[in-house]
Amino acid sequence: MANGKILLDIVTPEKKLMSAEVDEVTAPGFYGEFGILPDHTTYLCQLGVGVLTYRMNSASYFVSVIKGYAEVGMNKVTILAEVAERAEDVDIERAEKALERAKNRMSSDNDVATDNDSVFDFERAELALKRASTRISVAHESGLN
Repeated sequence: MANGKILLDIVTPEKKLMSAEVDEVTAPGFYGEFGILPDHTTYLCQLGVGVLTYRMNSASYFVSVIKGYAEVGMNKVTILAEVAERAEDVDIERAEKALERAKNRMSSDNDVATDNDSVFDFERAELALKRASTRISVAHESGLN
């Protein structure tokens, strides 16, 4: 884009969540947060779980992102996320219940799962906790709650 903007596309396996010209993008990389401004160098990186923020003029917008990849090209950022949710789409009550379930699951006796006699899956429980807390954070940061 020659106008000092970045084309931001956020795509999940289910749908194209959004496409917009933005001024700045900050995303949760697997190894830490990274930022992108116009004319950024190209690269590809793995996403972690966290809040993606983009700025349009003086307004900031928030998206919950759960794993995936970010492809940064010349003034274009494509987010290929396993799960992504805009702040206005977050069901706060549902997210808070999911957070409570995840906390309870991680704090209980986790040696053996009771449902199918398999070993407790810590990574899955941790992901559920991060996902729920990220969704709540996105909604709070946007001022929608």
